[in-house]
Amino acid sequence: MSDPATQALQPRLLQAQSSGSAGSGAAAAGSGTGNSDPVRPGLSQQQRASQKKAQVRAFPRAKKLEKLGVFSACKASDTCKCNGWKNPNPPSATRIDLQQQAASLSEPCRSCGHALADHVSHLENVSEDEINRLLGMVVDVENLFMSVHKEEDTDTKQVYFYLFKLLRKCILQMSQPVVEGSLGSPPFEKPNIEQGVLNFVQYKFSHLAPKERQTMFELSKMFLICLNYWKLETPTQYRQRTQKDDATAYKLDYTRWLCYCHVPQSNDSLPRYETTQVFGRNLLKSIFTVTRRQLLEKFRVEKDKLLPEKRTLILTHFPKFLSMLEEEIYGENSPIWEADFTMPASESTQIGHQTAVISPTSASGSPALSKCLNSSSSLGSTDTGGVEPITGDKRKLPEALTLEDAKRIRVMGDIPMELVNEVMMTITDPAAMLGPETNLLTPNAARDETARLEERRGIIEFHVIGNSLSQKSNKKILMWLVGLQNVFSHQLPRMPKEYITRLVFDPKHKTLALIKDGRVIGGICFRMFPTQGFTEIVFCAVTSNEQVKKGYGTHLMNHLKEYHIKHNILYFLTYADEYAIGYFKKQGFSKDIKVPKGRYLGYIKDYEGATLMECELNPRIPYTELSHIIKRQKEIIKKLIERKQSQIRKVYPGLTCFKEGVRQIPVESIPGIRETGWKPSSKDKGKEVKDPDVLYNMLKNLLAQIKTHPDAWPFMEPVKKSEAPDYYEVIRFPIDLKTMTEKLKNRYYVTKKLFIADLQRIISNCREYNPPDSEYCKCANTLEKFFYFKLKDGGLIEK
Repeated sequence: MSDPATQALQPRLLQAQSSGSAGSGAAAAGSGTGNSDPVRPGLSQQQRASQKKAQVRAFPRAKKLEKLGVFSACKASDTCKCNGWKNPNPPSATRIDLQQQAASLSEPCRSCGHALADHVSHLENVSEDEINRLLGMVVDVENLFMSVHKEEDTDTKQVYFYLFKLLRKCILQMSQPVVEGSLGSPPFEKPNIEQGVLNFVQYKFSHLAPKERQTMFELSKMFLICLNYWKLETPTQYRQRTQKDDATAYKLDYTRWLCYCHVPQSNDSLPRYETTQVFGRNLLKSIFTVTRRQLLEKFRVEKDKLLPEKRTLILTHFPKFLSMLEEEIYGENSPIWEADFTMPASESTQIGHQTAVISPTSASGSPALSKCLNSSSSLGSTDTGGVEPITGDKRKLPEALTLEDAKRIRVMGDIPMELVNEVMMTITDPAAMLGPETNLLTPNAARDETARLEERRGIIEFHVIGNSLSQKSNKKILMWLVGLQNVFSHQLPRMPKEYITRLVFDPKHKTLALIKDGRVIGGICFRMFPTQGFTEIVFCAVTSNEQVKKGYGTHLMNHLKEYHIKHNILYFLTYADEYAIGYFKKQGFSKDIKVPKGRYLGYIKDYEGATLMECELNPRIPYTELSHIIKRQKEIIKKLIERKQSQIRKVYPGLTCFKEGVRQIPVESIPGIRETGWKPSSKDKGKEVKDPDVLYNMLKNLLAQIKTHPDAWPFMEPVKKSEAPDYYEVIRFPIDLKTMTEKLKNRYYVTKKLFIADLQRIISNCREYNPPDSEYCKCANTLEKFFYFKLKDGGLIEK
């Protein structure tokens, strides 16, 4: 680069190097420090470029022509080959443009001797707007020139140099910059990342309440903004991390990203596109694990810069959100990446209209992310080759159970959701989730509470890994397998090391590995027998120094249960020695074996002196969150009791009847007892039918009689929205006789109380929505009397 423009730029490079003002590239690194914005490090450089362009565009016309002359070819004669005017009195490195006087148009070029006017003659009749556009390219050329000299990565340096030459050429020809070659034109993938993430929110969270659904949408928006302003790792770094010799595909995407997304952030002469709108799943697969780790670490380090109300959301819910997204990114059968992905209208319309919120910010760059993180308006790592990341996302509902059914499964006496949400606000302490320094755990905390919190913060990870004889070995997976072999050998000294090694590295066996700080600290080795419907647990261990009150063993087993439920295997079998029986009992294992002996005999390994134990999994239970759910339920009930007590707090006079010789009084006669919510004991009421088949037949006959009643016609089927548009806004828990029939067929009514509760809800819903003198309420009154008569007649309630 020995042309006049390059020589003219040398003093600026020296000035930048001496003052330290130049960035380490066209924009700063995504994981770099020294920027006030936690996730948009390119912002400061972007601002500097904008300020510089405004400064240059404010120059007088003569000064502008001088600056453009440096990049303009001489037109004095056809034989002159000078491609840029060179100042005969070059400025020193310490002087800046504002302090320099404009050169005269008659000033000769130090290179060819022709006047400055001969270099800028083509600009005489050019509009001021076009001059300013060309000056913007000049500033970008200067920035790219410094980037080329300061960048150390070869691949990145080559791209910077190509864009430098492209803008030089466009200034000479007064044309628009167009990236040419084999890179192609945006968009490069469909559906793009933004659409895939929005599909993910609809796919996973459309069943949530509007407020919770909006929170998930805001998290997705925050992730997309982060991705648009995050600097990707270089192809060299990618090869080192993934241990892949061939990184051609990633290098192509990286080059496209530099040319179309990253460099244009601070060099707006180039056309700019949002990363999330021109790239899709392939790039996301390449960068997600490392970007997620860097992003969460940056949030943890800079958590004090976040507003308190956002800190809890970002440090607790965002990691969980990313874990769920990770499974959809790397899952083979995820529907969110299908071109024709759709959700039922009743679900998708609830959040689909918000898509426009995630619009690309301008190249000039308002601090969108800072607003996203700190505004109070809307928000209340490893490779996968041979690895299956374990996340705690909600499982799909059984096919026979629709979302509407799930919403309807309530029993009489449910607490209104508004009251539950209000109570939840009083029991949720944001300070309790901000970091390990906080004393989170109560004396009665669940065994796996610590492990669950550490997983949410990204301190520990769970991965199902295994050896493969058909695919190229991944170095990281092999290192983890060696770590597992060491843990099992150390914690299970009775087992021969050769035997442990053989099973851990056997391709038929898999291991759920517990990873902390990049090393293995525990795991469960197992072998699945899908055709037999069970899995054998072979080894289970956690390093001794990590066992104390951490709950890793419980959380490991809960993740294993979730993993098997997703793979439709609902039975565990294992041989436990006398030291392990206690642990397995706590995890739901029993010595009572329900799996027929013929299904496992000859399949599992028999251990002398060990006890065979079994665990049956319930596909409806979210095991990794179960203890947390129960804890929350207890807290809600406790608060509701306290609320009830405060509402009815009244001091009654003491009982004097006993002084008068009365030996016994009915409990219900005690003043104030009923106001506390006390109800008579159910011992005197109809006894519960224990035989499920007998109960099923009784309820079936009773329901058939109710459906044939003349006044049952309004309640035969679900209310249609076309007939009552606001019905489902008023009635939170709808129910009808058709739905009850389906629930009865699915054996939902395991007790008579559930059946009676749904019958009563039909009546109460009718009275809540319709006027008392309406025909519907009259039918409800008549039907209520009828079915209570039948309940008494059938012995289901007391007469």
